[in-house]
Amino acid sequence: MKTKNKVITIDGIDKKILRALMADARTPILEIARNVGISGTAIHQRLRKLEKAKLLSGSRFVINPKVLGYSTMAFIGLYLDNNVNNDSVFRELKKIPEVVECHYTTGQWNVFIKMLCFSNEHVMHLLNNKIQSIVGVLRTETLISLDQQIDRQIKI
Repeated sequence: MKTKNKVITIDGIDKKILRALMADARTPILEIARNVGISGTAIHQRLRKLEKAKLLSGSRFVINPKVLGYSTMAFIGLYLDNNVNNDSVFRELKKIPEVVECHYTTGQWNVFIKMLCFSNEHVMHLLNNKIQSIVGVLRTETLISLDQQIDRQIKI
């Protein structure tokens, strides 16, 4: 791993390690070590360097929201009042558990959020009773996802 202008360049061994862990984060380190041809200690050292360089931001289990009944994915563009403190809007959005992503954007909307809901009625309830009542939100535009075609990380 090399760093140049805060951009990391990873070598072939790092790529093999990362690909194995991206495919299955529960892959034992010793199995990766055997496949890559270096020791388990060397794998751990490389992973620590990648974490320290902030290339890796942890590991986690991914929950399938549909199994819990969250069958509706909505994207909502928010138009904000120019006189409002945006931090207060973000604080209020963080209080809504169904909001799983929030982006400050350029273009048509000031803020773009992704929500997981049980139904279209659930989306409407959150819009009417939570999101549109936030001080500083002038109006919203909602897009409902019919089906997610691509879900991936950046290729290593």
